Amino acid sequence: MKRTLGILILLLVFRSYSQTNYFKSFDGTEITYTDEGFGKAVLLVHGFIGSGASWEKTPLKSDLLEKGYRVVVPDLRGNGNSGKPQDDKAYQDEAEVKDLKELMSHLNTKEYYAVGYSRGSIVLANLLTKEPRIKKAVLGGMGIDFTNPDWDRRIMFMEAFAGNVTNETNDAVEYAKSIGADLRSLHLQQKYQPVTSIEELQKLKAKILVIARDQDMDNGNPKELHGVSKKSKLVIIPGTHNDAYKTLEFSKAILSFF
Repeated sequence: MKRTLGILILLLVFRSYSQTNYFKSFDGTEITYTDEGFGKAVLLVHGFIGSGASWEKTPLKSDLLEKGYRVVVPDLRGNGNSGKPQDDKAYQDEAEVKDLKELMSHLNTKEYYAVGYSRGSIVLANLLTKEPRIKKAVLGGMGIDFTNPDWDRRIMFMEAFAGNVTNETNDAVEYAKSIGADLRSLHLQQKYQPVTSIEELQKLKAKILVIARDQDMDNGNPKELHGVSKKSKLVIIPGTHNDAYKTLEFSKAILSFF
């Protein structure tokens, strides 16, 4: 009895603060993640040129933990402290989506919620087509354009991180360099970015919240994305793209949805 209680106390302490954990995904790529709190699990998926650290000190993460959720935050492959394979094969066939599914299986998660922001929403949308364990999902900072396999914005950034930088992409490339991001990996993430068709989105069984800024149209119209699913809810908050997920309004909308 005492031994069981001791193990439980250790688990409580271990999961009460952010600590980097590792697991090897389907192809041996090492994926890093943090796992905090208890209760229903919520997966947070970061955006482009980011990492799981993007969610640190956000109202959303702290509010989720305060409300009794278990918060799982990975670094997608090629980002943060996760492995950064350099070959095309490592990013083909929706590798990032497979990583997330295997991570939640690794954590013995039966059902969970998920939140994506910006490119994280693109990855999450595809995960939803393959993952019945997700009962509610948030697609943040995203419009309808990612459903187009020939999306010009994706191609523009794919080429930028291969060296063909334009005025429109220069700031993103310079920012990536400034934080020591792996440019080859960022190129491959765009080259093999998951594509989810409108038809696939229409078949989703999970409840969806689409949340975006009122001045954010870079990724297409969020109202059109909302219109795809009958189980979708739309929330528009004031401002621009880059800081929406850091706001109290973003957190309040998601907690209300959950």
